[in-house]
Amino acid sequence: MPKILIVGGGYAGFYTAWKLEKQLNKGEAEVMVVDPLPYMTYQPFLPEVVGGNVEPRHALVALRRHLKKTTVVTARVTKIDHASKTATITPEVGEPWETSYDIIVVTAGSVSRTFPIPGVADNAIGLKAIEEAVAIRDRIMTNFDKAATLPAGPERDRLLTFVVVGGGFAGIEVFAEMRSLASDLVKKYPQISFDDTRFHLIEAMGRIMPEVSLKTSHWVLKNLAQRGAEVHLDTQLKSAVGGVIELSTGESFESDVIVWTAGVMATPMLRNTDLPLEERGRLRVRADLRVEDDNGIVADAWGAGDVSAVPDLTGKGVGGYCVPNAQHAVRQGKQLAKNITATVRGELPKDYYHENLGAVAGLGPGYGAFQSGKIGITGFVAWIMHRGYHGLAMPTWERKIRVIGNWVFNVILGRDIVSIEAREHPRAGFEAFASRPKPAADEAPAKAANAPLPGKGSTTPAQNEPVAVKK
Repeated sequence: MPKILIVGGGYAGFYTAWKLEKQLNKGEAEVMVVDPLPYMTYQPFLPEVVGGNVEPRHALVALRRHLKKTTVVTARVTKIDHASKTATITPEVGEPWETSYDIIVVTAGSVSRTFPIPGVADNAIGLKAIEEAVAIRDRIMTNFDKAATLPAGPERDRLLTFVVVGGGFAGIEVFAEMRSLASDLVKKYPQISFDDTRFHLIEAMGRIMPEVSLKTSHWVLKNLAQRGAEVHLDTQLKSAVGGVIELSTGESFESDVIVWTAGVMATPMLRNTDLPLEERGRLRVRADLRVEDDNGIVADAWGAGDVSAVPDLTGKGVGGYCVPNAQHAVRQGKQLAKNITATVRGELPKDYYHENLGAVAGLGPGYGAFQSGKIGITGFVAWIMHRGYHGLAMPTWERKIRVIGNWVFNVILGRDIVSIEAREHPRAGFEAFASRPKPAADEAPAKAANAPLPGKGSTTPAQNEPVAVKK
């Protein structure tokens, strides 16, 4: 049997393996997925996780639960030598090892793309992983707990000032969800007023959400302003050292929560391969998702998702390529499974083609924005459309039921506002009060101090000898 190695278990990797299980006959191929995480993250739900509207675990899909015929390896692929068809797998614990393959599928995804702005690497947090979304949510709620005990002043202002960098879909959605969460929290803290909270979004371009029309984006800006959130257009972040935000406009303020959503880049792991890359570091692939170099098709190598420069045959893609988003990654994964199955059976693969029907964004409970061509819908109806689309797009019925059930409970019971930020250091309480053996250097003085005095129960031979008494 040919062995198919899938590098990455995100959208494209999970869907490729999931569909291969359904399309390949028993004995046609062996499939292995290697990813450092044992789950796929449904990233469109990360803003809702931040807002407390989706339970974090419900935004994940366990690979081992849903890939029943696939070998799942929780480790990193750190090197690919396609010339010898071998890959180096590095686990979290233990020594790296090599595995051979017949067909390789590179779907390793992307990471946050940052710029060398002072303080960003030390103080900001991204929004690519579920752990980041949970940390942002917990920090917001913990900051309210701290601020409620402080008098008005700079320290309190810092705790209640929140910043998002990047005005794309991800940035606007998480910004709106953060504002919505804070508005709910204010009701539970009589010591904090609505005006005490400050929200700033920084966007270098002159507009937000380029996927929607100007009219729709202007509605979003107006809606955010009405909800007490400020958007800085044509503005660059100059520094974030020590949490002090300095903008290109000269404005400056302090913040304890800085969320970076200003772009992504292909995972740097590709630099350790002999596969062809384009100028932005992405894998070079054809429209049928086969890897190609200057000499043509690279046999038995495929790529999809954010890590690959997939041509957009609709002609609407930025620079002629598909934009790195969930819609493309999911659909590319499905097409990739069909194409691999076809080639295993000696048939020809088909090109990936997807005509985008529209874009929909959730801006917190009750607010949304939808754009399809010249049709723009905003407000409550767009929010319902957002939840309907992503509720159905979530893979597997088991996950759909959990997510939709969570939404229903939130409508009835309200969102959960419990912060468990202490989970980052779960042993802190135990360590603080745990008994420890005394250092060896302290044992000798302790024994000498506790030794019995003569005649007071001493049991040493010298002390028990008879004493001569003169008459």
